[in-house]
Amino acid sequence: MKMKISRFLSLLFLYLTTCSFYDPPGQKTSRPNILIILTDQWRGQALGILKAEGVKTPNLDSFAARALVCNQAITNYPLCSPSRATILTGKYPLQHKVYSNVNSASTPYGVELPPDMITWSDILKDNGYANGYIGKWHLDSPHKPYIATANNKGNTAWNEWTPPARRHGFDFWYAYGTYDDHNRPMYWETDAGREEFHFVDQWSPEHEADKAIGFLKNSGGKYRDPARPFSLVVSVNPPHSEYKKVPAHYVDLYKDMPLEKLLSDPDIPAAGTEMGDLYRENIKYYYACMSGVDDQVGRIFKQLRQSGLDKNTIIIFMADHGNCLGKHDQISKNTFYEESVRIPFIVNWSGHISPGVDNELLFSAVDIYPTLLGLVSLPNPSGNRVDGSDLSSYFLNRRGNVPDLQFFMGAVNAANKNSGFRGIRTAKYKLVYEGTGNKQKRYLFDIGADPFELKNIYIDGSTVASDLERHLKKWLDKTDDPYILNGLH
Repeated sequence: MKMKISRFLSLLFLYLTTCSFYDPPGQKTSRPNILIILTDQWRGQALGILKAEGVKTPNLDSFAARALVCNQAITNYPLCSPSRATILTGKYPLQHKVYSNVNSASTPYGVELPPDMITWSDILKDNGYANGYIGKWHLDSPHKPYIATANNKGNTAWNEWTPPARRHGFDFWYAYGTYDDHNRPMYWETDAGREEFHFVDQWSPEHEADKAIGFLKNSGGKYRDPARPFSLVVSVNPPHSEYKKVPAHYVDLYKDMPLEKLLSDPDIPAAGTEMGDLYRENIKYYYACMSGVDDQVGRIFKQLRQSGLDKNTIIIFMADHGNCLGKHDQISKNTFYEESVRIPFIVNWSGHISPGVDNELLFSAVDIYPTLLGLVSLPNPSGNRVDGSDLSSYFLNRRGNVPDLQFFMGAVNAANKNSGFRGIRTAKYKLVYEGTGNKQKRYLFDIGADPFELKNIYIDGSTVASDLERHLKKWLDKTDDPYILNGLH
């Protein structure tokens, strides 16, 4: 009798460890769904709940009150393509090959996401998830003859179709490479060929929310197998420029707000300067784009609740990078300042992740891949190097080892990897090397005491600078980065 019981338990164990994890049709899945809303150029300081800027985001504020807000989250490269590849792979840019923006200028140097690079969506696909992607992708190099869209007609081509073999496990596809006409966006559907894209006369975040709502409703199983858990990425372009391409009713939210109330930050250049005027001209439109996206996020969240999916869905709201919008005399992103590097990162899983604003956790885009796999209890494949940390235990119970350093890079010339800037960040300090050779500049900011980075306190050989430099050099070596830190002791 004991042998029969033992044999039964052995067979049961074998079954549980080898069978597909998702439940039969008609039964509720046990693994969580995943919904990621990825915005473009939304700086981390611009959330109503943080009360740091004058932006109005009521739906995100309500969501954040029930979620974990990682207030020290950063991108590891504040530029669209490199950051997006890092989010998908858990690797730093020189490891996943996307170390510059993907366009025709970087095409000769192989700057695009390789089809054999493992992404978290590939892992989910292999383990039974139904994956959907809506919106901006920007990870495939344009090639001749270029797609006939407006941003492919100048000296540099930007937009390209993503063939099914390069979609990394995303079954439902309603996306484009990169295109910034928010009032008349363009898309390729799942089965469309390279020349079969279409335009839509609707504000892109609203249209993409419509598609996301359809995916969640899934009437008649049109979008996905309802027996399987799903992941859905809604990749919204605004508040990326062009800022003024936003419905007027979102601009009207700020019409009675005096401009002076939005100009209190000390890193905004003076009126009459190029970047100072840029900021003053666009800040209300930048916020209007955010409020509009917030409105569409609210619609998606409402459908999630109405479909009964909110209880077993990991929900993430984030951005690929931030936006200076003229601050520090920087026109936008791809610079090392906080407005460019810091991103919003809000995560909710009802009943699993305790809410709160976390001002200590040094979370980075590179941590998303291992953390997502940790949350859904799936292993990273053997032999696949991942640079990020699995912070799922911290998310779930505030325990486990957490990073005490963050690393970032940017402005790399596709033809010369020893270019741009490299940096290291703690909760208190940020050290940056910018440029090369005799023109290389070094910056050290006490971001705890000087959050607007107004004073460079770098002193060669100082204890803080020397310690951070050693860690930065180790990171460069670990990631096979040829960037040279001149004068490193």
